[in-house]
Amino acid sequence: MNLARPRTSSRDSRPIRRRVGALLAAAGLVTAATTLPSATAAATGSAGCGTQAAPTGDYTLVSGGITRTYRLHVPDEYKPSKSYPLIVVYHGRGKTGAQTEAFSGLSGLDAVVAYPNGVIGDENKQAWQGAPYSAKGVDDVKFTGDLLDDLESKYCVDTNAVYATGKSNGAGFTGILACRMADRFAAIAPVSGAFYIEGTHCAPSRPVPVLDIHGTGDTTIPYGGDGERDLPDVRTWVRDWAVRDHCKQDPRTSQLGDDVLTFTYKGCKADVVHVAVTDGGHSWPGSDSSSGPGYVTQTFEASELIGDFFEAHTR
Repeated sequence: MNLARPRTSSRDSRPIRRRVGALLAAAGLVTAATTLPSATAAATGSAGCGTQAAPTGDYTLVSGGITRTYRLHVPDEYKPSKSYPLIVVYHGRGKTGAQTEAFSGLSGLDAVVAYPNGVIGDENKQAWQGAPYSAKGVDDVKFTGDLLDDLESKYCVDTNAVYATGKSNGAGFTGILACRMADRFAAIAPVSGAFYIEGTHCAPSRPVPVLDIHGTGDTTIPYGGDGERDLPDVRTWVRDWAVRDHCKQDPRTSQLGDDVLTFTYKGCKADVVHVAVTDGGHSWPGSDSSSGPGYVTQTFEASELIGDFFEAHTR
C-alpha cells in the first residue's frame, strides 16, 4: 500500500513533508523524519478488482429506504488490477462532502476516497448519527456498511486498508464506527471531533488504531469538553481509547514547532496518538480559513499526517 501524495501545486511541500515526518518520528511511528514505507501486510483485493470502474464524480446509493449521496474521488492513474486503500470522509454538521473534499486535501492521496453526505436533521442541517441534532431514525452505521459493500464491489479495494476520518460531527461519527465496525475499518483519524456521549458501551471486536487531532482553542467543540452539551474532554476520550487498546496510561509527550504537542501511548495493541494544536481553532491543520473558525496551524498538514498514519496500519 502506498498513500504517497502527488503534489500538483507550485508550493514547495518539502518543509511540511519534513515536519510531518518529524511528528511521526516523535510519536514513535517511524524511525526517521521521512515518509513511511509501504505497509508489509499483503493486500486483500475486493470483488471489484479487474472490472472497469466508474470515474470520479457524484453518486447515489439507497440504504434503509433512503436515497443517499456521496462524492467519490478515484486516483487519476487508477488500475483495476491494483488494490487501493479506501478512505471514507465524514463532513461536519451543516457541511457537505464536496466542501470537505475542497479543504481537506485528502483526494491528493493515492486512494479511493469517498465523501458521503449526511441526512438533514435539526435546523435543516445535514448531520451524522450519534449527535443530538442528527436526523431521527437514520442508521448511518448501516449506510456506511452498505457504502463499503457497494464500493468494494465496483472498485479494486484493499479490504484490509479501509479507513475513516472526518471533521467535527463527522469526526465524532468515526468514533462510533470504530466501536461498531472494527471488523471493517483498519484505523480512524478524527479531526476536531464532536464525541457526544451516547450512553452506550463501546466494545470493538479488535483494538483499533486512533489518530486524534484537536485544537486547544476550539470554541465550537471545546478541547476541555462541555458538560451541558454532553461533550467529553478530548484528552479523556483519547485515554478511553488507550484503555480499549491496552496501552500504558502515561503517554509520551513531544513538541513539534511552536504550536503542536503530541501525546503517544506506548505498549498498545493498537497505536493511539493525540495531536494537540496550541490555540488551534475548529479547523483542519494545513488548510485555509474555509475549514472552520479560529487559528489554522501550518506546522503540518492533516491530510499528510492522516495518510501516513493510515499507511502504517492495516487490519
